[in-house]
Amino acid sequence: MIDTYSIRQRWDADGSKRDERGRRLFAASEVRAAGWGGLAAVSTITGLARSTIERGLKDLDAAPLAPGQVRRQGGGPRRLIERDATLLEDLKRIVEPATLGDPVRPLLWVSKSLDKLAAALTEMGHAISPNSVRKLLTELGFSRQANRKSEEGAHHPDRNAQFEYINAGVLAAQAAGQPVISVDTKKKELIGNFRNGGTDYRRRGDPQRVNVHDFADKDLGKVAPYGVYDITANNGWVSVGVTHDTAEFAVSAIRTWLDKMGRQRYPDARELTITADCGGSNGARVRLWKVELQKFADETGLVIKVRHYPPGTSKWNRIEHRMFCHITQNWRSRPLTDRVAVVELIASTTTKTGLKIESAIDPRTYEKGIKVSDAEMERLEIHGDAFHPEWNYTITPRMPNS
Repeated sequence: MIDTYSIRQRWDADGSKRDERGRRLFAASEVRAAGWGGLAAVSTITGLARSTIERGLKDLDAAPLAPGQVRRQGGGPRRLIERDATLLEDLKRIVEPATLGDPVRPLLWVSKSLDKLAAALTEMGHAISPNSVRKLLTELGFSRQANRKSEEGAHHPDRNAQFEYINAGVLAAQAAGQPVISVDTKKKELIGNFRNGGTDYRRRGDPQRVNVHDFADKDLGKVAPYGVYDITANNGWVSVGVTHDTAEFAVSAIRTWLDKMGRQRYPDARELTITADCGGSNGARVRLWKVELQKFADETGLVIKVRHYPPGTSKWNRIEHRMFCHITQNWRSRPLTDRVAVVELIASTTTKTGLKIESAIDPRTYEKGIKVSDAEMERLEIHGDAFHPEWNYTITPRMPNS
């Protein structure tokens, strides 16, 4: 006869307090000790399914698991992203409009709560809890961050609305299969045996020796890397300029990207959406930038849609935290001894998400101080959007001889 009272006492005092595997093994041991009829009795006392206890009986005869492991190899439910193929992409999509970024670190964080993100995903047909959202965000490289005092001055009242406007334009272009690029100039770099920030592995006591003073070499000078990042394809082009960072140089880099990479990926492109900072060589007020884009539109037949980030928000430009930060990480602690080294280090930059970059020296001379007259501006086929036309505008190709 099975002593159910003793089994219940042992279960309450010991078995019920164990982990999943421990409870299973405890129940299996009691079944073996009880003999015939033990499986039904132990299942009733412990509340464990008979199939669970039967797995425990097999575990009793199997080799021990690694410390801390409670399931056999391959046991347990499949991961959420394995069961739900579109979950990860949908999470990325709803997080993007609220994403902040540090351009020199591959680190992102979100300004939406886990509950709101989980609710949004549930509305899209995904079964997910806030805690599971937190785990997925961690896998994607997101984390919660505190404020840091670093900004001065007032923000533009329509800053967030412009972010949403840019994001909507990007999504619309991607849905239509049209290219979307993020452009900017990386900071100018000294060429020569100069200190480069960061650390890297070397033999102990043998650091890289570099010049004490960072005075520009008269022969080597500096380089200005201008980047073009394809947001959809996760690849990019960097033209390494050797003279001045001008609007002519910026549009030349975009033209080279189209010839080297863009045409191959988008053979039927009708338009090109460009997201850019509000200042610099591609600034919203730079007349030469618009003149050169008009020439580019005339040459290619593409309709050019430009979306500028509001002043003081260059860190939100996607090229900063999706391409430039990885280039900086790749050449950390390595002196940029010559121009070829710059190109090779840029082109060798990759990430786990599949980022690929091509690069080349642009040896042409770009003159500073080129003036654009009012008459030249009037000949442009440029049309401002209803929402902040100074930040959002479209340039259409001109008819020949116009």
